Amino acid sequence: MSDHSDTTNASGEHVAGQVKFLVCVDGSPPSRVAVHFACRRAKNTNGRVALLHIIQPVDFRQWSGVEEMMREERRDEAEALLQELAADVNGWAGVMPELLMREGRIGDEILGAVDEDPSIDLLCIGSNPAEGKGKLVGFLAGNLAGRLAIPLVIVPGTLTDEKIINIT
Repeated sequence: MSDHSDTTNASGEHVAGQVKFLVCVDGSPPSRVAVHFACRRAKNTNGRVALLHIIQPVDFRQWSGVEEMMREERRDEAEALLQELAADVNGWAGVMPELLMREGRIGDEILGAVDEDPSIDLLCIGSNPAEGKGKLVGFLAGNLAGRLAIPLVIVPGTLTDEKIINIT
């Protein structure tokens, strides 16, 4: 098992005690609240933020040209989203986040990202309490929580900026 108490700085060197927050983002209001929460925690702990967007695969095997066009469109949208959120992270935490984009099944890709980067200390996701148990929250809590070696932080998407500032 890896030690999650160290992370790397911009030069790739390990920095002892620096916490790295991985935030799953999809552009929804709850995921933006989770980004803000992670940024405030990172700022207050001299930590770092990584943003992960997962592109779910499209199944158009019979029309490979259409599939490739849709994949490229989704990648472009994901890149634009990550760049937009990177600006928010810089404003909230004063750091530039690590930007990660993966393609595949959400749960598998989250686990893959965490497994491949031992410097990740916390996984943050936003939830929408008005919708009850959302798909991602339900999946993570039910299937991944026991397999994760790091804490899973579920951030209610209804938290206001003021509340985030008060609790972080």
